[in-house]
Amino acid sequence: MVIRILILLLLAFPAFGAEVAGVKLPDTDHQLLLNGAGLRKRAFFDVYALGLYLAEKKTTAADAIGAAGPKRVAIHMLRDVGADQFGSALTDGMKDNISEAEMKAFEPRIKQLSSTMSAMIEAKKGMRITLDWVPAAGTQVTVDGKPAGAPIPGEDFYRALLKIWLGERPVQADLKKALLGEQQ
Repeated sequence: MVIRILILLLLAFPAFGAEVAGVKLPDTDHQLLLNGAGLRKRAFFDVYALGLYLAEKKTTAADAIGAAGPKRVAIHMLRDVGADQFGSALTDGMKDNISEAEMKAFEPRIKQLSSTMSAMIEAKKGMRITLDWVPAAGTQVTVDGKPAGAPIPGEDFYRALLKIWLGERPVQADLKKALLGEQQ
């Protein structure tokens, strides 16, 4: 009887893999495992909590970026940021981690991502934005669980997005470590 109650309690309350700046990130999200989670700061402001979800845990950036199958970057906004500013930050992060030739090749897809972000008008505090790699469809942006814009084709594009946080020049070095599961 006690075992049944414990099992029911475990099923009733989701297991949280991490808490970042008050945001609870579950161990799993759409059958993906939380690889790591961290806090994006800008100057002395907390901007967003971020969780990286993969099919299986990876401890190196190259393995995480190159992992086969679906992937998810879950962004939980901790302050209001203009959508254009948010989109520009993503583009700048890509630019810092890929070649000029790759940026040029990605230009139509970057414009598609920028357009999707601009349609939000503002990334508001409390908003949940996900960037999903869906193998049959492409990169799908969702805002608070609702698809935003059409999927963006090409796994190469999603890998370039991951380099914002996991590349050679990540947006924040301690965030990269956190996403790879390193304790801080």
